[in-house]
Amino acid sequence: MRVLVTRPAAQARDWVARFEAQGIDAAALPLIAIEPPDDTAVVQAAWRDLAARRLAVFVSPNAVAQFFRQRPTGCGWPDGVLAAAPGPGTGAALREAGVPTAAVLEPPAASPSFDSEALWPVLQAAGPWAGRSVLVLRGSVDGEALGRGREWLAQQLRAAGATVDFVVAYRRAAPRFDAAQQACWQAALAAPREHLWLLSSSEALDQLEALAPGAWGPAQALATHARIAERARSAGFGRVIEAPPAWPAVLAAVGQAAGG
Repeated sequence: MRVLVTRPAAQARDWVARFEAQGIDAAALPLIAIEPPDDTAVVQAAWRDLAARRLAVFVSPNAVAQFFRQRPTGCGWPDGVLAAAPGPGTGAALREAGVPTAAVLEPPAASPSFDSEALWPVLQAAGPWAGRSVLVLRGSVDGEALGRGREWLAQQLRAAGATVDFVVAYRRAAPRFDAAQQACWQAALAAPREHLWLLSSSEALDQLEALAPGAWGPAQALATHARIAERARSAGFGRVIEAPPAWPAVLAAVGQAAGG
C-alpha cells in the first residue's frame, strides 16, 4: 500500500520522509498549492503593528511560513505578544521561526484533537481577553480581503471582549501536478485499493472531487479530523479511518489500514 500525502508541498515532503524512514511506501501529492497573498503590503503592515497586539493566531504551518517570509527588515517578534497554534505542526513552525517557546500557546500533546475547540481552553487560561487585540493569520482562496476559514475561535474571543482582526498571509490555489505527480495520480485512480489518501483538510477533498468526480467508491482515506472524515464519507470514499494529526497516531492508523 502506498500512502498519498495531500498536504501542501512543504509539509508533504516532511511526512513522506517520515513514512519512508519507517519502511512505508509514500508519495507527496499536494492537493493545495500555497502562494503569497495578493497584497503583501497588508502583511508587512501587520508586522509593524504586531507589538500593539496581545495575541496572533496562526491557523496552519503555512500561515507561519508565509507571515515570516514577508517580515520587513528589522522586525522581530515583540515582547509580550503571544502566538497561538491549533496543533503541534503549527506550534513547531512558530518555534522554528524564532517565536519564544514561552509565548507559544497550543493544545497539550495528549489532546484528542487539534483544532480551534482544543485551543480555546488554552486561550481562556491565558486571559482575560476583554479589551485585548487579537490578529488571526489565515489564507484566502478566491482573493477574499479577510481570507476564508472557520470563524468559531474568533467568535469565542469576541464574546470574551477581545477585538479580532484577520489578515491574509497566503493564498490557497488548485494543485499543479508535475509529470511524476501526474503518474502517481493516474496510478491511484487505476488501483484505489493499493493507495491510502492521507487527508488533512476538507479543501483537499474539494480538489479531489473536482479532479475526478464520483471516482472514490473503491478508495480509502485516513482523515486527521472528524469533520474531514465526515466529508470523505460524503464524497463517497468506501473506507475512512480517523486519527489525530500527531505523527504516532497517524503511523498507527496507517498500520491499521495496511492490515485490512
